[in-house]
Amino acid sequence: MILNQHHKDLLSTLINQLWRLISGPLTMVLIPLYLSSVFQGYWYLFISLSALTVFADLGFSNIVMQFSAHEFAFLSFSDKGLLVGDDLHIKKMGSLLRFILKRISLIILITFPVIYIVGLWFFQRDSVIDVLILPWTIYAIGSLINFFNYSILSFIEGMNKIQVIENTKLIVSVVNTVVIAVVLLMGGNIYALAIGSLVGGSLIFVLFLGKFKSLLRQLLKASVNYQYDWNKEILPLFIRYALSFASGYFIFSIYTPLMQYYAGPIESGKVGITLTLIMAIFSLSNIWIYTITPQMNILVSQKNFKELNRLFKKRLLFSASTYLFILGCLILFYYFLKDFWVIPRIVSRFLSLTSIGMLVLCYFFQLLVNSWATYLRAFKKELYMVPSIILAFWVLFSTAFAGYYLKPEYFFIGFLSSYLWWLPLSFFIYKQFKNRINEQ
Repeated sequence: MILNQHHKDLLSTLINQLWRLISGPLTMVLIPLYLSSVFQGYWYLFISLSALTVFADLGFSNIVMQFSAHEFAFLSFSDKGLLVGDDLHIKKMGSLLRFILKRISLIILITFPVIYIVGLWFFQRDSVIDVLILPWTIYAIGSLINFFNYSILSFIEGMNKIQVIENTKLIVSVVNTVVIAVVLLMGGNIYALAIGSLVGGSLIFVLFLGKFKSLLRQLLKASVNYQYDWNKEILPLFIRYALSFASGYFIFSIYTPLMQYYAGPIESGKVGITLTLIMAIFSLSNIWIYTITPQMNILVSQKNFKELNRLFKKRLLFSASTYLFILGCLILFYYFLKDFWVIPRIVSRFLSLTSIGMLVLCYFFQLLVNSWATYLRAFKKELYMVPSIILAFWVLFSTAFAGYYLKPEYFFIGFLSSYLWWLPLSFFIYKQFKNRINEQ
């Protein structure tokens, strides 16, 4: 049977995510066995601080993918991997690439020193800067390289190249997991995370250049004497995205640093490893939507709304079902193996069942909201901006309150409470917009 591109994209992404189902638990087993509970806290603090790159990106990579997809709707690839079609759209693609490269360079120069200093502040406060400054420096460099990588990959992804990108990510993920495991087994402690980040970022850069070198050269050459004011098109949308994505940090990534501040590295380590597990479930379930994101943008550009709605509805159902299925499997696994071998020691490094239950509900609701937001963004609409800002303040202050006054097991009560109004409101906004489109 010959697979169409949708199925190839889905298969490649599924294989990548299935590998993460192996590599994720492997890492989560090695961390409690080869790291102290204190270093586990700093391990996830590193990861959480690197999430500050959201303030560097501010949704720009999503915009890049969208604009790339909208231009690619009028182009195609030759057998040699070069773009063919209308010369004007090829030039516009090239100018978009130049615009991206300039902006990424500026972002790196301004924001990454700030993120690096924030990390040093935490380590100085905890009197561990002498121990952590070198691994933090290595990890920060790796994060910088990865930021550059994924910004450019978003541009390529918009050209419906998900299969190639996912295959590349799989290779890098395997190498990264091997590096982390080997360094941990050799007693490398938190250096495992730092070296894994640097090796992974460098490898994906090399593989990316090798695969798309000719395409990038074509686009840069085609746009040498061509000027297009991308700021005029992108800036209004970027402002809305920036506010939404900045809010996203306070909604989804503030928990490990806040727990570190209120309860220390041991409790923050529990937050980090628990969120890693639940995010793995979320990511695996979300592949049904992720793999059709470029195609959704292309269908919007072609005004094929009937096919868009059919495809989106089908994939959203698959996404929600996958989340519930994986969750059910994990519950059975815990019930039958909770007292087996080293499982109790590993489980002790996670949050309580009360906290896990809250997070599981939150991320299921977020899976739905994220899907609706992806649908709206295919139309270059960011209709969740104002609610996202309100949500960020709600979650930040309620979580800070919980961290100060309540037991750690109720740390996520504010996050869960936000969905009492955020879930129905986000559905209402999505439904109203979809109805207006269907009436056209």
